[in-house]
Amino acid sequence: MTEVKDNPLVKRSHGGILHLIWKHRMVYTLLLPGLIWYIVFAYGPMGGLQLAFKTYRASEGIWGSPWAGLENYERVFGDPAFWSAVFRTLYINIGRLIFQFPIPIILALLLNEMKFVKFKKVVQTVFTFPHFLSWIVVASILTNMLSLDGLVNNVLAAFGMERISFLGSPSIFQPMLYITDAWKSAGWGAIVYLAAISGVDTDQYEAAEIDGASRFQRVFFITLPNIMPTIVVMFILAVGGVMSTGFDQVFNLDNVSVRSVSEILDMYIYRITFQAPTDFSFSMAVSLFRSTINMVLLLIADRGAKLMGGDGLLG
Repeated sequence: MTEVKDNPLVKRSHGGILHLIWKHRMVYTLLLPGLIWYIVFAYGPMGGLQLAFKTYRASEGIWGSPWAGLENYERVFGDPAFWSAVFRTLYINIGRLIFQFPIPIILALLLNEMKFVKFKKVVQTVFTFPHFLSWIVVASILTNMLSLDGLVNNVLAAFGMERISFLGSPSIFQPMLYITDAWKSAGWGAIVYLAAISGVDTDQYEAAEIDGASRFQRVFFITLPNIMPTIVVMFILAVGGVMSTGFDQVFNLDNVSVRSVSEILDMYIYRITFQAPTDFSFSMAVSLFRSTINMVLLLIADRGAKLMGGDGLLG
């Protein structure tokens, strides 16, 4: 304690924030590596965002390239392919919120109701395992199973039925995105909700059972209300990623036949960056627009959660 009082820095700001930092200096020392990582790899690269307002010249670098004002955005907003990619991204990912977001919640509720612990662990492992497969592996499996000469079509042909172009049909592509993503991520997402369920006071279940509540009523009136804060937080995070979700999946499942329905905004950025004459200023302008929309959607979702009586994500 004498060491703290004798420190000149503490004397100048006794009772202030520096005093608290010095008092808990060991905790801040432990936080230091993480803070350095964020500064170097998260905040440092943000200096490159200025490319959205510059005409990039490799010989002059990011800082030396001349300013172009909003010229890049005039080109972006004037490109019909850009707006098509924006609306397609919203269409696909809003569909994910509607059809996919509830699946991990339902799976967690079903797993929680299983009474046989060993069987429950086996089922949870089976559902969680696909999360650890890369989309490259998943796309390869789907190609072997669903291509015109794949397993499923060979079975259909064996029964005298016509082969179906699962991977080349624009009308099937979007449902396939939902099904494959749900299969891959539902088990992993359910872990969050199972953790929340484990924190529910068991006395509530016992009291409800004594009062004659059915299992469905206990789930609906006890489990769901108790995990609602977790559901709200996860939903807000999902809304905040609406404009940038699904690139790995779409990139690996994409082909020429479904290009008209598969070019989401991230695929558009990839195409203009790597499959066309390189224009980093243009692609940076699109990326900054995407991140801005994600932030706006995140704030709207957080505000909506608060208006509906929730705590929100941002306090």
